[in-house]
Amino acid sequence: MRRLPPLTALEAFVQVARLGSVKAAAEELALSTPALSRRIQALERYIGRPLFERKHQALEINADGTHLLDEIAPALDSMSMAIEKLMSDGNQLRLRLAVMPLFASQRLLPLLGQLRQEYPLLHLDIETTPHAVTRLGEGLDAAIILAKDIDPALHVHSLGQEYIYLFASYELLSRNPIERPEDLARHTLLIHRDMNNIVEDWKRGMGGVSFTPEAIDTYDSGPLLLEAAAQGLGVAIMLASHYNNSHDPRLLRIFDVKVESPYKYYFVCRPKALQNRAVRIFHDWLVAQTV
Repeated sequence: MRRLPPLTALEAFVQVARLGSVKAAAEELALSTPALSRRIQALERYIGRPLFERKHQALEINADGTHLLDEIAPALDSMSMAIEKLMSDGNQLRLRLAVMPLFASQRLLPLLGQLRQEYPLLHLDIETTPHAVTRLGEGLDAAIILAKDIDPALHVHSLGQEYIYLFASYELLSRNPIERPEDLARHTLLIHRDMNNIVEDWKRGMGGVSFTPEAIDTYDSGPLLLEAAAQGLGVAIMLASHYNNSHDPRLLRIFDVKVESPYKYYFVCRPKALQNRAVRIFHDWLVAQTV
C-alpha cells in the first residue's frame, strides 16, 4: 500500500480550497497562517506539483488541486462518518450542527426540550462558525444559515419568509424622532455583517426612497446588534423575526410597512447527509416546526 501524506496536510488543503483563503482556513483549524501554509507546501512537495496558483499573496486552486479536491472529499466524508459510528455507543445519535447565535437563542433552543422528549437518544453538538457551508461533511453534518442565495448542490429547506424591520430604542426616538424615511439621514444604522445589502433592499422595498444615513455600523453578532439598538446606539435594520422574538420592551418598531426580505434562514446539508439517521430526524422535526 502506498504511503499517504499526513491527514493534517490533506485537511489543510481542503479547508483552503473550499474557503479560498489561507487566513480563514487557519482560523477554522485553529492554526497560525504560516503553520497552515507549511502544511500546504508539504502536501505539494509530497505530490510533486503545485495545487494552487500564488497571486498577490492569495492562493487560487488550480486544475490539479480541483481534481484532487473532487477525489478526496468523498473519502474524507466516509472517514468522518466511520469515526462517528465508532464513537457512538450504538444507540446514541449525535448531530453536529452549525447555527447562527440569534436563531439559536430565539428559535432553536426554546424548542430543544420538545425535541429531546420526542427523540431522547438524539444529541446535538452546536457551533456558531462563520464558515458553516464549507465545513459540511467535514466536522459538520448540517447547518442553519442566513443567506440570499444557496449552492444548488446542497439539500436546502427554507425556514420561512422574512420581512425587513427597522427599530430603535424608545429613548433614541424620543430625542430624535423618525416620521419618514428621510429622517434616517440623522441616524446611525446598525446592520449584520451577513446582510450587508439590507439597507438598499429596504429602500427598494419602500419604493426607492433616497437618503444617506449619518453612518452604518456593522456587527457580526445578532444578539450584540439587538443590544446595541436597545442601548440607543442607532437604528437596527434586521428581520421581523429578530424583533418579534426579542420581546424587548426597550425597542420600538419604526414604519408599519412590510418589506419582504431577500435574506432568509435555511437548513442546509449535503444530500448524502440525509442518509444519516440523526440528520434525517432533526431535518424532519425542524421542517415540521416551520410548516
